[in-house]
Amino acid sequence: MSKRLKIINVVGARPNLPKIAPLMREMRRHPEIEPILVHTGQHYDEKMSKIFFDELGLPKPDFYLGIGSGSHAVQ
Repeated sequence: MSKRLKIINVVGARPNLPKIAPLMREMRRHPEIEPILVHTGQHYDEKMSKIFFDELGLPKPDFYLGIGSGSHAVQ
């Protein structure tokens, strides 16, 4: 029995969302790869995050950390 290669992809800031979209699409084409999407929640409102998921066809994140805004110490 072969195991699938798990690849964890962590995104949160707007510049990373368009970059990860084609990578997620390609990884999902390969049954031997299990792409895992983690959204930090750094950009959490619709205009800064959700719109990218919708328009780029990104899957719902497997994990949402809900970091939000705040100082580095708070985050």
